[in-house]
Amino acid sequence: MRSRYSAYVNKNEPYLLQTWHSSTRPSEPIFSEENTKWLGLSIKKAPAAIDNKGTVEFVAVYKIGGKAHRLSEISNFVKENGRWVYLDGIFPS
Repeated sequence: MRSRYSAYVNKNEPYLLQTWHSSTRPSEPIFSEENTKWLGLSIKKAPAAIDNKGTVEFVAVYKIGGKAHRLSEISNFVKENGRWVYLDGIFPS
């Protein structure tokens, strides 16, 4: 999760795509022309993985156009060919 956050901060699209499960990987560009400034990542929960499946609950804070936003997500990861890849996520209410 932290490496994917760093990839967003550095706009490293090749890394993000490489760490995204092929069944949910976007085909369109990940980054828009918006000037997003990432301010921090907080891992809330990361229980032990079971059967090559794991979750990470996090909050990321960022700014667009001077306005702060929070992204809260519970991300699902699966281990594929010995590497963890992002499958999908849900946004807790």
